[in-house]
Amino acid sequence: MTRRTALLAAATSARPYAFEYWDVFTKRRFTGNPLAVFTNAAGLDKERMLEIARETNLSETTFIFGTSPKGVRTRIFTPVTEYDFAGHPTLGTAMSLWRRGMTKVVLDLNIGPVPVEYRVGASGMYGEMVQPEPKFAETHEHAVIAKLIGLPVGELDARHPIQNVSTGRPNLVVLLPRAEALKSLRPDWRAIADYFATGDPARGFYFLTPETERGGRFRARKLNSRGEDPVTGSAAGSAIAWLVSRKLVASGERIVIEQGADVARPGELHVSAEASGSVATQVKVGGYCVKAWTGQMPGSR
Repeated sequence: MTRRTALLAAATSARPYAFEYWDVFTKRRFTGNPLAVFTNAAGLDKERMLEIARETNLSETTFIFGTSPKGVRTRIFTPVTEYDFAGHPTLGTAMSLWRRGMTKVVLDLNIGPVPVEYRVGASGMYGEMVQPEPKFAETHEHAVIAKLIGLPVGELDARHPIQNVSTGRPNLVVLLPRAEALKSLRPDWRAIADYFATGDPARGFYFLTPETERGGRFRARKLNSRGEDPVTGSAAGSAIAWLVSRKLVASGERIVIEQGADVARPGELHVSAEASGSVATQVKVGGYCVKAWTGQMPGSR
C-alpha cells in the first residue's frame, strides 16, 4: 500500500456514515419489518459491514455503494452472514433512494439486478419489485411436516403439496385452511434441523391461511429457530408463485398477504404473478414504507 493509498483509506475510515431506519411493508412507523440502510458505504469492507449488522441486530442491514453498470450496488447483511437477496431489504433500500420525479430504480444485488417501481400518493410511499424467476423444488409429506411443526396432519391442506419454492431465497410453502392452526404452530427446531440437515440451511417455512371473510387476502407467518420474522418479502414472492401455480390465485391477480400481527408488527404485502404453464413467472411484491428515523455512525480513527 502506497502512502497516498494509506492516507485515503484512513480518511475514508474516519468519516461518519449516515444511515436511515425504514419500516417496510407498512404505512405506520414502528410496524412492519424494520431495516437499517447505510446510504454511502464506500470504504466499508465485509468484516466491518458484518460488525455493523450485528450492532443493529436487525434481521437485515443494507449498504449502498453507488451506481454500477447494472444499477445501484447494494449489499445485504444479517448479524451472521451476507445474503444475495432478501425482500424487505430490497424494497426499503429502494425507498431510501427515491427522489422526487423518480418512477423506477434498479438495485444491483449479489443475485443480479432487481427493479423496483415507485408510486407516491395520498396513502404514502409505495414500491413494487420484480423478484427473480421462481424455482420450484422438492415436495414433502404432509404427515412428516405436521409432526415437525406440532400440528395434527388434518390441519394441513392435503389437496396441495408442501413445496420448496424460491424467488431468491427458498421457502417451504405450507397451506393451513384454518386460521386457528396458524396460531397453534409449535415447531420442533431440533427435529427440523435434523430433517433438513442435507438440504439448503437457509430453507424455512412460510405458513399461509386464506381470509375466509375477505376475498383476495391471506394471513401468513414466517417462523425460524431464532424467533419470527414480521413481514417477509422473499417468502411472499415464493408464496404467490406457488398460489398461482396451484390455481388458487388467478394469473395477474393482485392479492394481499397480512403478516406480523403475531409479533406486534403488522404489515401488508401486495403480490401477484403470471401463470406460465404449470408454474409462475413475473413475481411482483410491493408495499408501503415509512422512514422511522435517521442517524450517523462515527468513523474510526
